Amino acid sequence: MSNIQDQIEQERELARRACETTGDNSAECAAAWDAVEELQAEASHKRQVKPKNSLEMYCDENPDAAECRVYDE
Repeated sequence: MSNIQDQIEQERELARRACETTGDNSAECAAAWDAVEELQAEASHKRQVKPKNSLEMYCDENPDAAECRVYDE
């Protein structure tokens, strides 16, 4: 997770520089902040990943168990 946080910080710095250079209302500034928002959304999504329940953990450890069989229709 820290890797994506590092990327967010780098993109923030790039966005600040782009806005200082081209102006706050420029397309470059807006695009740079869009990149920051996309990374933040990805980080948020990764935090919301549902933890596995006990059956899923059991099946990870015992994929051949009867309870873990998956049948194609």
